[in-house]
Amino acid sequence: MHPENMSLFRDSAPITTLDGVYIASINQPSVNQNHTNNAFSEKWSNTHQQETDSTAWKLQQFEWYLALYGFEDEQALSQWVSKRHVILDAGCGLGYKAAWFAKMNPDAIVVAMDYSDAIFQARERYQTQPNMVFVKGDIANTNFKDGLFDFINCDQVLHHTDSPPKTLKEFYRISSQDVYLNTYVYSKKALPRELLDDYFRDYSKQLDNEQIWELSQQLTQLGKTLSDLDITIDVPDMPALGIKGGQQDLQRFFYWNFIKCFWNEQLGLDTSINCNFDWYSPSNAWRYSQPEFLAMLEAAGFKSMYLHCEDACHSGRFVKQK
Repeated sequence: MHPENMSLFRDSAPITTLDGVYIASINQPSVNQNHTNNAFSEKWSNTHQQETDSTAWKLQQFEWYLALYGFEDEQALSQWVSKRHVILDAGCGLGYKAAWFAKMNPDAIVVAMDYSDAIFQARERYQTQPNMVFVKGDIANTNFKDGLFDFINCDQVLHHTDSPPKTLKEFYRISSQDVYLNTYVYSKKALPRELLDDYFRDYSKQLDNEQIWELSQQLTQLGKTLSDLDITIDVPDMPALGIKGGQQDLQRFFYWNFIKCFWNEQLGLDTSINCNFDWYSPSNAWRYSQPEFLAMLEAAGFKSMYLHCEDACHSGRFVKQK
């Protein structure tokens, strides 16, 4: 253990290390959180990475990040990150965004934290980045010191915790007064899709990984088949069901209103299958309306400085309320 890294944690925290990763959580996760952790361990272990972070899906994620959090380009983000000192990527997965931040600001300490075994892949890949620290643990109960971080990134992860409001309270505790919190949640979809998602979220616990991968392949094929039809339909507005009217592509109509069947030709087959697995495998996947999202952040002590909303999600930059 490096003494300077141990100073990140509470004095009483029982921290150990394994393969260069700090183990910060000793409590057993709940059934749902354990199922979710295992789902992402499985997903990331089956995700293809090139030698450099230039695979199409990573480049797409970097570009989308800029849009989600209101940065004109990568240079604008880099200038913003350069003003931060201690950064937490909460739910870092394979660690590529944490490494992105670490390269933008070599003088900052960047903590990559994940509850799944993907953190060991992150450490193996980025261990030569000198300003990165790797931690396996629960982002809702971190064991970090109070007021430590001036930038917390929780991108596409908050909704995968047992209790997002509780997780935000933990972020409030471990953040400095001048912190920026960048976070994202799934948005609520039309009623038929919400009902199916809720039902399947519980049912999927009965399926093993092989069965969910098989389902993900089938749904990807469905998405591709509908997309290849290249049909536009005129949909009546159905507010009781939360279905928006207008001219819509057939595949997108099914996707947003009835069943997630992701297909993206630019990202390719494997990434599209991964996206469907990502949706149907984890038990925890909360969804919010825009008012619910903002109210949850406000209740935790954060106010919005930038807000982005689209059919898939709500995201934004938040600061502590004074």
